[in-house]
Parts: sequence; C-alpha cells; structure tokens
Amino acid sequence: MESEKFDPARLDPNGVPHLAASVKVLIAGGFGVGKTTLVSALSEITPLRTEEMITEVSAGVDDLSGVESKTTTTVALDFGRITIDSDLVLYLFGTPGQDRFWFLWDELARGALGAVVLADTRRLGNSFAAIDYFERRKLPFLVGVNCFDGAPHYTTDEVRDALDLDPETPVMLCDARDRVSSKNVLLSLIEHLIDRATRAHVTT
Repeated sequence: MESEKFDPARLDPNGVPHLAASVKVLIAGGFGVGKTTLVSALSEITPLRTEEMITEVSAGVDDLSGVESKTTTTVALDFGRITIDSDLVLYLFGTPGQDRFWFLWDELARGALGAVVLADTRRLGNSFAAIDYFERRKLPFLVGVNCFDGAPHYTTDEVRDALDLDPETPVMLCDARDRVSSKNVLLSLIEHLIDRATRAHVTT
C-alpha cells in the first residue's frame, strides 16, 4: 500500500524511486557525557533509544562519579536522522558509554565517515578511550566539550593539550541540550571531513 507521504516527484523519468545517499556519523564519549541528549537535539525524527534504568546492579561496575544524579543509561545505541536535502540523509548513531558495552562499537563504527567525541570537563579522562578507539582506526573525529552547568570551564586549547590531540583535530565548546549548538558541532565535523578529503586528493 502506498504511503500517505508518497511523492511522485521522487520518481526518476523511468518511474524508479529516487534514493538519497546516506552518511553515517557516530556520537561517542564516556558514560553520562550527553550522547543521548545530543542525538535527541539533532534528530528530525523521534530518536530510537535503548536506555534502561540504572539499578544497584551497576554499583561497582559503572563509574557514577560526577554524574550521581543520572538515572538511565544507553545499553546498545541511540539512533537519529537528519535530512540535509533530497539527495543526502545523515544518520546519527550514539554509542554506549560503559566499558562493558564496548563490544558493540565495532559494529556501530562500520561504514561511518566520522565521529563526534563528547567530553565532560568534570571527567575529562573518560574521553581517552573513545579518542584512542578512533585514532587507532584512523576514523576522523571532532571533540565537542559539553558545557555542563557548574562544570569547570577550560579553553579549547587547554582541552586539546589535556587530551593530547593532534593539532588538526577540531575542538569546540557546545551545549548538547541546544539544537543550534549541536548543529554547529555537526557542521564543524562535516567541514573537517571535507577538508581532510580535499587535502588527501591534492597530495595524490
């Protein structure tokens, strides 16, 4: 049965449906850093979430220091979608933050063009694992410093030095709750990917 939103203009001259190209981006980072919040702020659809309540079973397993008020956790992934235009759709995959769910990362990263690593200045060391993961796999990424209320404030240069990042890796401050701020992070990642691709083409 045809969808109520079926658009005949989406057919090519031969009557074949037009399929937009898709781009996959990961939203990664440590536990409780704001990945689910950022995907929710950006997605044009109601995001798919796999959150569960944090119970006493997590005691001694998940590090809640700095995020003691957190009551839920992502156990598989967050999924959102952004339609750039009729020819391009961006899919967002938020990764789980706890070490015990890292076995999912390889599958989530398959086919991704780049990643956003969210960082929390209250627990900056929790970003190292995600950064190391993408550096080892040579997957381009950007670090977005999620500015939580009451968290220590550092400049992007200070964060870059603390995380020992490559000079070419973008670092920016953001508020994962704010759609405009989150969109700017995503646009900066896309610009970074285009810049890398351009430089690689020039050198070949």
